[in-house]
Amino acid sequence: MRPLPRALLLLLCLAYVVPGFFGRAPWKALDITTYGYSLELAQGKTSWLAPSILGLNPDAEGLLPYWLGAWAIQAFGNVIPPNMASRLPFAALLWLALMATWYAVYYLARSPGAGPVAFAFGGEASEIDYARAMADGGLLALIACLGLAQPSHEASSYVVQLTGVCFVFFAAACIPNRFVLPLTVGGIGLLILALSGAPTYSVLMGLGAALILALTPVNAAQRNKSLQASIAFAVMSVLALLLAVYLHQWQWRILPVQEFRQFQSLLELLVWFVWPAWPLALWSLWIWRRQIADWRFVHRHLWLPILLGALALINTVTTNPGDRALLLGLPAFAALAAFALPTFRRAMAALIDWFTLLFFSAAAITIWVIWLAVYTGVPAKPAANVARIAPGFVANFSLPLFLVALLASLAWCALVFWRARRNRPEIWRSLVLPAGGTVLSWILLMSIWLPMLDYGRSYTAQVEALAKVLPAPSQAGCVAIGNLGRAQIVALQAQGGWQLIPMHTDTANACRWLALPIEGARSAHSHGIDEDWEPRAVVPRPTDKNAEIVIYQRKQD
Repeated sequence: MRPLPRALLLLLCLAYVVPGFFGRAPWKALDITTYGYSLELAQGKTSWLAPSILGLNPDAEGLLPYWLGAWAIQAFGNVIPPNMASRLPFAALLWLALMATWYAVYYLARSPGAGPVAFAFGGEASEIDYARAMADGGLLALIACLGLAQPSHEASSYVVQLTGVCFVFFAAACIPNRFVLPLTVGGIGLLILALSGAPTYSVLMGLGAALILALTPVNAAQRNKSLQASIAFAVMSVLALLLAVYLHQWQWRILPVQEFRQFQSLLELLVWFVWPAWPLALWSLWIWRRQIADWRFVHRHLWLPILLGALALINTVTTNPGDRALLLGLPAFAALAAFALPTFRRAMAALIDWFTLLFFSAAAITIWVIWLAVYTGVPAKPAANVARIAPGFVANFSLPLFLVALLASLAWCALVFWRARRNRPEIWRSLVLPAGGTVLSWILLMSIWLPMLDYGRSYTAQVEALAKVLPAPSQAGCVAIGNLGRAQIVALQAQGGWQLIPMHTDTANACRWLALPIEGARSAHSHGIDEDWEPRAVVPRPTDKNAEIVIYQRKQD
């Protein structure tokens, strides 16, 4: 039983983490707002304990994401563009989350009852090789989850929360094999959760991990360590909650009962968001059902992922947004999926391989065809669809992005050939194609589709259009605004460079220009704003009709 070559595994993780964080403009709405508040903090324009932009507090909870972005801007903002610098910590956090998941599954696979069966005359797999192969399978299952791709590449509190969950997961899985390091990492994970908008989640995870550590049978030499770690987790959970309360980060976020996510919508979200881990996780629960039902022996490799997965499901049902809440359960589903792999039969593994091969090959071909249509006009129908969805988009060929996409496609072909060459016995073989297909699709989207996605998901096109109406920031003076969203405000300030003043303040009287959202302009017109201002232009956001901005100029006396 051989594990996946370490170099290939690290290369796969690198290929998954890097695309999406670099080489693009900030996207709406979490991505650009995180950048905006981080920039305000880095420039010393707002309080570190209560960041705000023009009096508006962040719409996403937590302080830590903005702190991380601000520290990165201060450290690297003079070397690389500030918006790219602000995303560096989140790329590092995603990498750490992947690594923590690998080690969590590795140590769970070495726990009592999870290892390979000992044969009467020897010949069974070694414990280390088995644990490494299982960890490879767990990491591949996590990368393969379709729902992980976009949320994990945003500069937002959800990436920070995911890393906190993975840290606690690793710590609870590692004890009692190791003690000081996992307790330290677990404490950091609970602190990360508490300061990134999930203090209640932090407490529940910490107390749940403490309970499992207290109930998991270990030998006499490790018993004291396990109990000490259990008490430490409980204490750290309380301390994390107290810190969150002290910093005014604990708030009631549970929805009213009538607004809970219904079973059908939850099921629909699970089907695509957790694919392909959820069917493997269900199979794992079925195969290990006797161990789960045996209350005399708490199998940590089963109950720890079950705990984390149950918390994520409850969070998904009772809070919004549901998909971001479900993100925190993906490491648990991936771990359960890994423990299903040793029981897979050849026919089931072949079914997964064929489905994955067809699905991701079709997805890659579709991406290439649409790209070709945009740049050549052939086929005509996809080109017309893109022109309708993103009016005004001008395709500019980029050789580096094309080469990246071409190399990724060739690597996918090589991976398929390697997988089909012979029926390999490794237990992680069934997840190689799903993980590789997910990485391929993500790289293609972040390379040849990146200009289109940037045009549709960022405010760059609208800011460029505004620059044709408003004077340059050095000549415009201030621009009064009213009822613009946080993302629009950040785009005008950080990307456009204009000095914005809320229109209801006294200092706004000195501004010669006024920017209002289209709905705000209609209500302003009904209140007689045209007495002092005359409209100059309506500047659309090409892919969002509801984000139009109306520009006024003050009438001359």
